[in-house]
Amino acid sequence: MGRIKVNLTLDADVAEAARALGLNMSRLAEAAIADAAKSERNRLWRIENEDAINAYAKEVAKDGLPLTQFRSF
Repeated sequence: MGRIKVNLTLDADVAEAARALGLNMSRLAEAAIADAAKSERNRLWRIENEDAINAYAKEVAKDGLPLTQFRSF
């Protein structure tokens, strides 16, 4: 996917410090937004699949891990 221009509002001191250090604010913002989006997708997935996760955890607690007999460690 290509890149698009967006407007961001930053604290003046933060922007000045980043410029003084030669940091690429666009790339830093992009990385932070990507991390936040990933975290939010994961959080929503856990909520959406909570019942299945809990059911599997109960099954493992009751019966142990599947294929345990084949583990070599």
